[in-house]
Amino acid sequence: MNDHDDHATPSILEDPERLRHLYRVAKVIHSTLDPQEALQLILNEAVELVKATSGSVVLLNPTNGLLEIQTAHGLPTSARDLQLRPNEGVTGWVMRHATPVRLGNAREDPRYVAASDTVNSELAVPLFVAGEIRGILNMDSERLDAFSAEDEMLLVELAEQAATVIQHTWLHEQSRQKARLLESLLHIGKTVNSTLNLDDTLKVITREAAQLMRARVCSLLLLNQSGSELELRSCHGGGQAYRDKAPVSVDESLVGAVIRRRKPMQEENVQTSGRYHHSLIAQAEGLVSLVSLPLVFGEKTIGVLNVYTGHQHIFSDEEVRILAALADSSAVAIEKARLYERIVDVEEQLRRSEQLSVIGLLSAEVAHEIRNPLTVMKMLYHSLDLEFAPGDPRAEDVKIMGEKMDHLNRIVDQILDFARRSAPEPTEVNVNQLIDDLGLLTRHKLKAANIQLERLLDPDLPLIQADATQLEQAFLNLTLNAVEAMGGGGRLKITTLSVKDGVEIRFQDTGPGMDATAQQAAFSSWFTTGKEKGTGLGLAIVARVVETHGGKITIDSKPGHGATFRLALPVTLPT
Repeated sequence: MNDHDDHATPSILEDPERLRHLYRVAKVIHSTLDPQEALQLILNEAVELVKATSGSVVLLNPTNGLLEIQTAHGLPTSARDLQLRPNEGVTGWVMRHATPVRLGNAREDPRYVAASDTVNSELAVPLFVAGEIRGILNMDSERLDAFSAEDEMLLVELAEQAATVIQHTWLHEQSRQKARLLESLLHIGKTVNSTLNLDDTLKVITREAAQLMRARVCSLLLLNQSGSELELRSCHGGGQAYRDKAPVSVDESLVGAVIRRRKPMQEENVQTSGRYHHSLIAQAEGLVSLVSLPLVFGEKTIGVLNVYTGHQHIFSDEEVRILAALADSSAVAIEKARLYERIVDVEEQLRRSEQLSVIGLLSAEVAHEIRNPLTVMKMLYHSLDLEFAPGDPRAEDVKIMGEKMDHLNRIVDQILDFARRSAPEPTEVNVNQLIDDLGLLTRHKLKAANIQLERLLDPDLPLIQADATQLEQAFLNLTLNAVEAMGGGGRLKITTLSVKDGVEIRFQDTGPGMDATAQQAAFSSWFTTGKEKGTGLGLAIVARVVETHGGKITIDSKPGHGATFRLALPVTLPT
């Protein structure tokens, strides 16, 4: 569509100077494989070819659907940020109709959107890449009627050559990017599999994925034991707001859908998406586009890998495939690290079991050796029938002697019970009922110690096969341990949860907490906190009860932040 037609315009073939110029243009624009540099060369030569004042290459952004200036020549800096919808301006008209436009007086055309105050003439031709219109080549001039029909023909010819160059440079760039991604993926695979520590493995995965995709934030979430929530386990690039966000529900979240479908999912803008539950955090952290990929090991999905960009971006199929390959290798690395930790745990349990067996035998011998003379002492004490008048200081001495002999006798009983390794006598046990009974049993002691008891009991907790008496003893020991730890008062929270293949019981106190060394020694029979009361065997007895029931006990604690003892017990006793 032209505003005027020039009659008797000489053909390009009749103008040797123009032919030589067009040949030189073709030679120049084929001199690089860098896409941006190629576009700039094309534009520079086009401006010189038609003697324009300024020019621009406008491409369609597939992410936002807008026409954007990719490169410019002679335009003011502010004009380079101009964005048009495909139905706006002369550029949008050419995009929709795939037809050149030549305007002798652009300002009189209602379609014209000014990129510069000095422009009067415009010439715009479409850029076809692989048979599809992908952009516009725009020429501007400060003169009226600056462009002729021959200029239009030259620019169309140049656009055809440019399209081929653009396609080749884009393909080259895609190949280069693919090679870079594959090379990075190989490096990441070696790096991820070079560590056996789970936390270190997770950190390596998020760090390398963020660097691979030049992402703003990369995070890794793993399923909890019940499989109902995804918990953040590692994050690279995120601020405190992102790191502190609550666990994500599998049933009610965007990334939860990745777990359910076992397929990657993209979200173009998490700041405005109704499916993304943490849009305010996304805005604060500057997160825009997201691709989330499942971590699958065998037939089991164990978590998700999230990659966020700081700008709007549609992840290409190649990028998603590369990230999916990274997610697959990461899942293997995570399971390998978990397996290694389980092996270490088993070795530690075997070592501790052997150690406790030796201690048990030794303590039994010592207890028997103490009990014999102690029994004689008690018999002689009672046979003396020591009676003193009220007010006689010897009466208090005799009382203390009797109490201390009883105390020694109880210590001997505890040592012998600990050494016996008595096997559980299983019955069907309601753990919640045991916790309720424990509350009644300890209510006076807790009240006297100014400790508030809070119980959060899962109403759907399954019955388990266990020795109720031994579990009662273990729960009582944990409660008494918490009371002594809190000293001047606090809060004891007891929680029961249904987990896969069993139950979990948590005893959480607000005491002084424990450092790593204290936690490692907590279940050893020689462990002592320096308390004036107790034998120091309470936690070791708890560990023994849990062990004989086929369960596991762990401590989550930091100095100054209390301690949480977690007991995981199976529904049925191991055979």
